[in-house]
Amino acid sequence: MRKLRSGTVGRRFTILYAAGFLGSGIVLLTLTYVMSGSRVTRGGPAQPPGRSGSTADQRVHALERQLSDVHTQQNRQLLVGSLIALAVMVGVSLLLGRILAVRVLRPLRLITAATRRISADNLHQRLAVAGPVDEVKELADTVDGLLERLEASFVAQRRFVGNASHELRTPLATMRASLDVAVAKPEAAAQTVALAGRLRTELDRVDHLLDGFLVLARAQHGTLPDRTPVSLGRLAREALTAAPDLAAKKLTVDDVASSDSWTPGSAALLSRMVENLVDNAIVHNDEGGWIRICTGHGGVEALLVVETGGRVLDQEQVDRLTRPFERLGADRTGSERGSGLGLSIVAAIVAAHGGRLDLLARPEGGLRAQVLLPAAGEDA
Repeated sequence: MRKLRSGTVGRRFTILYAAGFLGSGIVLLTLTYVMSGSRVTRGGPAQPPGRSGSTADQRVHALERQLSDVHTQQNRQLLVGSLIALAVMVGVSLLLGRILAVRVLRPLRLITAATRRISADNLHQRLAVAGPVDEVKELADTVDGLLERLEASFVAQRRFVGNASHELRTPLATMRASLDVAVAKPEAAAQTVALAGRLRTELDRVDHLLDGFLVLARAQHGTLPDRTPVSLGRLAREALTAAPDLAAKKLTVDDVASSDSWTPGSAALLSRMVENLVDNAIVHNDEGGWIRICTGHGGVEALLVVETGGRVLDQEQVDRLTRPFERLGADRTGSERGSGLGLSIVAAIVAAHGGRLDLLARPEGGLRAQVLLPAAGEDA
């Protein structure tokens, strides 16, 4: 039997049931005791004339005293026995109340458990409670209607992000082609060439932002048909090798990545996850700073940790970094270069793979990003 926690409806139902039984038992016991105390006095037979009644009166009084003592003793025994019976029945009522509470509230617990299992990745699931049309079924149907509206909203949002990102690539390509044509002219003005360079930089940022939208929409969709065993250590080394600003900022890298840290998932999405973590560590780092990357395998989990030094950060602000376009502040080094989607994409990819992302502000300064994913062997 499931233990009822303090303050739950089941406990309150049990207490109310036992209190009602105790109150009715006290009333019944009081009425029984009052009614048992009433006595009927009957007169004795008339004394024959001429005979002294002193001896008979003494016997009658003695018998009355004996009857009164017996009646008092019986009342006392009845009261004690009733109190004991009442105490026993209070315990029984608590047990019965708990059983009834568990039985009555069982449909609600099933609805609660089913609702908790439903997340943004499986909004298509429904409670589908069967049974008579009562308050419980009406509640379940209401929750199913809410889930249906949420699913439609999530699908529409993801479809809009994906379609908008794809549609915007065409005008971006047209603008790039127009710039190339303008710069390729034999007598292109110096101002035109400079303007084209600045526009290309902005177009690159927009293209990178759209790419981030696409990856975010795919990760949030939760469907990963291309699951294969992926080495987090290999992805980390590849991300460090391809990092363009690592040498420019004179960063020291402590790479202790292990090749045995394998996880099942989408190689493309996991590669993007590691690249974003490494890029975030480089962009938001001080010149001449350090980066520590380590991977490991512990039981059922594969671990990836990316740490950086720097100034002391506020943990409350760090907790908000997984939201889109959220930053620690405009004064962060290199913040103007980011799109604000890096860590939100990381969080979405980790969630799509059934893992967990922990962002911790290091007490001595800097940030620690820790990713825990389901582990897989190299031979999986």
